[in-house]
Amino acid sequence: MADQFFSKYPYATILLNLSFIFLVSCLLTAHFWTDPNPTSDHYKTADTETGCKGIQMLEIRQEKCSYVKSHEGCKTRGYIPYLHLFYCTFSPVLGYVSLSLWLILLFYLLADTASNYFCHSLVGLSKILKLSPTAAGISLLSLGNGAPDVFASIISFTGEGTADIGLNSVLGGAFFVSCVVTGIIGVSVGNDGARISRRGFTIHVGVLLLSLACLILIIAVGELSLCAALSFLSLYFIYALLVFACSEEKENENGLQDVEAPLCCYIDNEGHDGDDTAGRLPKDGKNGGVVSKILCILELPLYVPRRLTIPLVSEDKWSKPFAVSSVTLAPIALVLTWNSNSTKLRALEIGGSVGIVCGILAFRTIQSSNPPRKCIIFWLAEGFIMSVTWAYILAQELISLLVSLGYILGIDESLLGLTVLAWGNSVGDLVANVTMAQKGGTEGAQIAVSGSYAGPIFNTVVGLGLSLSFSAWSNYPASYALFVDQSVFVTVGFFMVGLIWAFVMLTKRKMVVDKYLGSGLLVIYLCFLSLQIARLLGLVEILVPNL
Repeated sequence: MADQFFSKYPYATILLNLSFIFLVSCLLTAHFWTDPNPTSDHYKTADTETGCKGIQMLEIRQEKCSYVKSHEGCKTRGYIPYLHLFYCTFSPVLGYVSLSLWLILLFYLLADTASNYFCHSLVGLSKILKLSPTAAGISLLSLGNGAPDVFASIISFTGEGTADIGLNSVLGGAFFVSCVVTGIIGVSVGNDGARISRRGFTIHVGVLLLSLACLILIIAVGELSLCAALSFLSLYFIYALLVFACSEEKENENGLQDVEAPLCCYIDNEGHDGDDTAGRLPKDGKNGGVVSKILCILELPLYVPRRLTIPLVSEDKWSKPFAVSSVTLAPIALVLTWNSNSTKLRALEIGGSVGIVCGILAFRTIQSSNPPRKCIIFWLAEGFIMSVTWAYILAQELISLLVSLGYILGIDESLLGLTVLAWGNSVGDLVANVTMAQKGGTEGAQIAVSGSYAGPIFNTVVGLGLSLSFSAWSNYPASYALFVDQSVFVTVGFFMVGLIWAFVMLTKRKMVVDKYLGSGLLVIYLCFLSLQIARLLGLVEILVPNL
């Protein structure tokens, strides 16, 4: 996961924070030295065009700037006006550099929020609820591991004309993990003779194939009722029941548990999960030199805003000042994020009052040395809610940036979701699963391969299931019309080919994870990627007949 990588390479975190400072400086400079939103009537038209695709027909940069200022479809859905900054404020070089850096930062922040905050709250809740490892793995911890994909999918489906991004990002990420990550695992441990559970693997592949078949049917029909959406979501309950049934078996024919819980959120036995910048700062201030102090300070810009609103309830991360600030600022942050503009002022007054009262109570009742023993579920619930809020904000900004990049680069945003967004959200799975397979022996290979299929099941069924359910609910009692790029059939087709290849090769080779399995999966993904690149370059056109 992201926290493992950045704990291993702390200077990468510092580089990201410096990039953030650079971007804020550019934004402030642009705000004070340029007119942020001058009016222009040059391109105001009465057309019915949705989005901002008309900008691709213009050649001169000033014309594009005027178009962005005047066209309603060019307004960003997030907090930052990317198209206005790129065409009207920044130079082309600075624009590309800034948007690229911000894209990397958003990926990092979304993954880090899920790993260090969201997952932390889920682990605490699983302990309070006394869930078994299997139950926690297929419910709370799978949600923590798949949070970036799930939130990005939900945000994209709630936007106008962006459902393609969410659908392709989830399918692209699931395909990448099950095909590329499993392929690399096969190539890297091919000489070790590691075997995996036949029963568990059959469950993974069977549920994935069933969910993809149902998804093809949904897309082919083109509309979805609330009942159908909930039925698709219920496939995960079927998967959970199968996992529980298999987990009752002590050992399979290989002496391993049939299904390993996909515990990809890294939290060790002592609870030291991820980075603790605030904790290191006073420690380095006492024992380190000037360089250590400077390095710790440079890590604060991306750390402090989330830490001020999300409580971390553990012995090593507990901080009374941060705890008080979190209960004080959380109601205000919730109002600013979730409330509509029409009632925001009144709600902000109420939220501020509630926050002040909660802050005073927390200051007078909690201790500085250790987290509270009573009402700990309140702090865990707050951490869960605020982690969801931060993930929502970051996912919304990420989708908004990808849409803007699609207009700037002249690339269909669904293709960006299938590649850039999918790859970015899958890097953690790649690092964690491959490392587990290489260093964990036979058991490590079992867990890594199980995680490479259990994660895609959760993201596909729950991520898309929730997105479709929310969309169908908003249109109830009418059906939700689902209009997506027909090339999604190609993605699903290659995905199913990869699953069938893995099942056939493992069955034929007595469930041994080897280079034949891995190389075949990598070739399948390379063929798929080559076809998508050819489509992008206009060399081929994908035509899918009406079903």
